[in-house]
Amino acid sequence: KSVWHFYRHVSHLDSARALQPSAGGAPRGAHIDDPSKKEEKAQSVMSHYQRIACLCTEAVDTLYALGAEEHIAGISGFTVHPPRAREEKPKISGFSSGKIERILSVEPDLVVGYSSLQAELCKDLSKAGVEVLLFNHRTISGILRMVRVLAALVEKEKQGNLLEITLHTRLDVARTQAKLWDLAGWRRPVVYFEEWHEPLTTGIGWVSELIQLAGGVDAFAELSQGNSAKERKIDDAQEVIRRQPDIIIGSWCGRAFDREALMARPGWADIPAVRMAEDGMVCEIKSSDILAPGPAAIQHGLSQLQQLIGRWHARHHGTLAE
Repeated sequence: KSVWHFYRHVSHLDSARALQPSAGGAPRGAHIDDPSKKEEKAQSVMSHYQRIACLCTEAVDTLYALGAEEHIAGISGFTVHPPRAREEKPKISGFSSGKIERILSVEPDLVVGYSSLQAELCKDLSKAGVEVLLFNHRTISGILRMVRVLAALVEKEKQGNLLEITLHTRLDVARTQAKLWDLAGWRRPVVYFEEWHEPLTTGIGWVSELIQLAGGVDAFAELSQGNSAKERKIDDAQEVIRRQPDIIIGSWCGRAFDREALMARPGWADIPAVRMAEDGMVCEIKSSDILAPGPAAIQHGLSQLQQLIGRWHARHHGTLAE
């Protein structure tokens, strides 16, 4: 018992000494916060990327949709979605072209690009010491995967899950509408999607998938799996006539679609879509709405495909189809 009282007494004395002011005015043993160390600690904890240079428009679209626009250091000059991005962010590149110095001037800690067309530019940036992420997806599932990856990189996983659910819901609604038309016994219209005119180039993978989801049949579905535009080239323009598309969609990447020139091509007057051109069966979907493999393709491109196919059904089966 006496030993216990002794240690207890010493313990109280040590505590009292520790609380006595030192020569500097602070209690002995007290922890003094150093503002500079606090800042260093905060920076070390911040593990996600802070300044992302987006060379592809779908990355801009996705990061804004995630509420992570503050992490965007620069954007592609082709950016359309969302419109405010063009006003808020510096333009640092084209699509297949860009100056290293211009990109580096925004001091990115990550550069995000897309496809082999940006591979060389990304290679040069990596040589300059910048981390690079190059997406190369060609499908709807690839779009959804890109959303998850970008959400993780900026620590917006919850927002990423919500965005993915929203996009899945949009896809499900389109799939259900198409199924209703199928159950009614209505034939699916054949859709010719033209991505370029010289040479004739048909739609890429996710475009073909969206046409199917919207209730159409891609006229050149077998070519859509090609990774490059060369693999999706139509060698004989007469083949388009032979496939008799009910709907023709022009989406010339980076150039306005010339509807009249398309309809004036030799022999194309015999195509059902051209015969129904006055009913809107030859039309344009802006490339920014469907050819960028990000949320916009689902949120904007898919809805336009649905409206067009619904209008085609209405001409054949009545207004309830629209």
